[in-house]
Amino acid sequence: MNKDSNQEKDFLKEQLEWTKEQIQILDKIDNKLHEMKAIAVYVTEHSLIHEETKKFQAQLLELQNDVKLLEKQLYYNQLPN
Repeated sequence: MNKDSNQEKDFLKEQLEWTKEQIQILDKIDNKLHEMKAIAVYVTEHSLIHEETKKFQAQLLELQNDVKLLEKQLYYNQLPN
């Protein structure tokens, strides 16, 4: 193998690893969004007392913050050179 094909192979391996990391982050975001949807559907289908509503609001806020952190990971996890 010549030097150029080795460099290309290394580059493609880096891209593959980067893509796998991005997919893992996106999967985590997808799971959080599904949790948020499940909470929203449950809340709309049930009559809840104020304390229960506050509990679900806190859960949604925590999930929302988790999604924001994961989005930042996507942004800062730039494609390798």
